[in-house]
Amino acid sequence: MSQGSRWVLIITLSFAAGLRFASAQTVITWNDPTFNGGVFVTPVPGVPFSGRVDQVITQVLGDGSSFQRKTMAVIARDSRGRIHNEIRSILPASNSHEPTLRVIHLYDPDTHADLLVNLMTRIAQQRVFSFPPSTAPPSNWAQQEPAGRRLPPNIREEDLGADVIDGFSVHGYRRTITIPANASGIDRPINIVDEYWFSEELHLDLVLKHSDVRGSA
Repeated sequence: MSQGSRWVLIITLSFAAGLRFASAQTVITWNDPTFNGGVFVTPVPGVPFSGRVDQVITQVLGDGSSFQRKTMAVIARDSRGRIHNEIRSILPASNSHEPTLRVIHLYDPDTHADLLVNLMTRIAQQRVFSFPPSTAPPSNWAQQEPAGRRLPPNIREEDLGADVIDGFSVHGYRRTITIPANASGIDRPINIVDEYWFSEELHLDLVLKHSDVRGSA
């Protein structure tokens, strides 16, 4: 793999209600990124929806050239908060076929039962959680961590304020972690930036960004 290569992951959500769109960009390095459905679907009752998640990943090489791959998933949540998520195969961006459905993920907040159905191996795995998942996505650190906490000197957090994305009110937050040169692996300081825009109405992140400029050797 060329020096300076990086991964760019683009996620687009298309909601059934009004066919509304939102996008997210993620830059991932070191390891081949895993497509896992694109978004964390929160098990919140009373806010049903269904949508299609389109994901395109671009590997940008050190010489400026790039190539793309893609996948997609269908996500849904019913009025009781039960969720449906998917994992599908990854295809070249030029392929016109729909990615093959490989794994279906189902979760029932009433029973705390979590089910993974692997269509490739025809094996289903079920577990029952002692505690239900959070009603905010795992990336929502600003909503999950105590206010007024003391941060390490290399971490900066920002409240980006309110905005509207395709008709949904959202609130944005950004966290920047500075890694010194002696720990970055590339002999210079780097910033790792995480940003999300959360819709309180849908209880979903409509935009997610993760940026890490380190390249693979």
